[in-house]
Amino acid sequence: MSERSLADWLAYLERLHPTAIDMGLERSRKVARQLGLGRPALRVVTVTGTNGKGSTCAFLAALMGGQGLKVGVYSSPHLRRYNERVRIDGREAGDAELCRAFAAVEAARGEISLTYFEMGTLAAFWLFERARLDAVVLEVGLGGRLDAVNLVDADVAVVTSIALDHADWLGDTRDSVAFEKAGIFRAGRPAVCGESDPPIPLLERAASLGTPFYRRGRDYELTPGRDAWDWRGCSAAGDRLELPALPPLELPVENAALALQVYALLDLPWQAERIAAALSATRLSGRLERRHIRWQGKRLSFLLDVGHNPHAAAYLAERLAERPPAGQRLAVFGLLADKDLPGVLEPLLPEVRHWAVAPLPTPRSRSAQELAAVLQGRGALVVACADVAEALQAQCRRAVESDEILVFGSFYCVAEALEWLSRQEEERRDGVAG
Repeated sequence: MSERSLADWLAYLERLHPTAIDMGLERSRKVARQLGLGRPALRVVTVTGTNGKGSTCAFLAALMGGQGLKVGVYSSPHLRRYNERVRIDGREAGDAELCRAFAAVEAARGEISLTYFEMGTLAAFWLFERARLDAVVLEVGLGGRLDAVNLVDADVAVVTSIALDHADWLGDTRDSVAFEKAGIFRAGRPAVCGESDPPIPLLERAASLGTPFYRRGRDYELTPGRDAWDWRGCSAAGDRLELPALPPLELPVENAALALQVYALLDLPWQAERIAAALSATRLSGRLERRHIRWQGKRLSFLLDVGHNPHAAAYLAERLAERPPAGQRLAVFGLLADKDLPGVLEPLLPEVRHWAVAPLPTPRSRSAQELAAVLQGRGALVVACADVAEALQAQCRRAVESDEILVFGSFYCVAEALEWLSRQEEERRDGVAG
């Protein structure tokens, strides 16, 4: 069992449980007990939300790491390697570490069947405990109340945003989604919300548990300024603290504000220069990520973002409008069948001149023909391609150096694009070296 490669383990985990999603904590709780798992670190922050979880986790890890804390981060899904899901003190967990953790969970579970995500979550907890961490940041996979991450009582619970997604599991109203996400709250322990007007179930859950509840705009805010950035929030040190002026952040300012409020509640040192440096250095692959390559003599610009629901698409459209390219914007796009296609497309139609659409390497994908038909019905210029690589090549041929190629939609779409871009860079380096 311990001699399996990581690829072998992941293939095994995909076959282990009859369904990919099976909400509930009882199976995971029993196996965690048999593993002897306690708290994964001295401080625990759990992050849920429809969008913004990844960037909030990244900001939090950077803020705490900037103070010299040893921090673990558990996140999902991954883009290119499973190892991205488990980070310990700034590095991805190695194959051998993950294999040992999976073997430990496998030995402990006995006849209890676990999903892919449940196995991965318990393996991450097992690794975190052995790393003797100062803090962990845990990203919820789906919902909150019944997600395996919720086995652990968080010192601070975070809800980044509330919008409609995963309706089959979370319901088709903001209230039903909020009810599931409020399940990570704990009695008497603070919760921080990135919404200025959160749904009633969040407020009711916080009130029933006596949970101090902090919302953006009312209790905290981060305001960029020319000479300094002003942060207003709740902390032991005071309710208004300045930061040095920062360059424009690559990730959303709203999520930086959210992370700062969580950081302040953990009663860690407020050293303005270190905090500013941590925020300005934070990056996250596939989230407003800018890349450049030379392709057939042209220097081409790419922007990649995993916006795959209407809320994320609307935010992406706002950011695109702020920074129009000198030329045109071309898009490479793919989406899963269970996502709201019209809702994702509508905000971005005014920002994109030409579309190349493609199916994704999963049975859950929408076809290129379906994507093209919907776009053509809205008056867009579009070409249907066999796969993401073909769509990228089509847009590269069409683009001039003043254009920008936007790659967005599913994680699968962005992951395929990142692999393709890496291959182009490697081939160019090999050609130069040769």
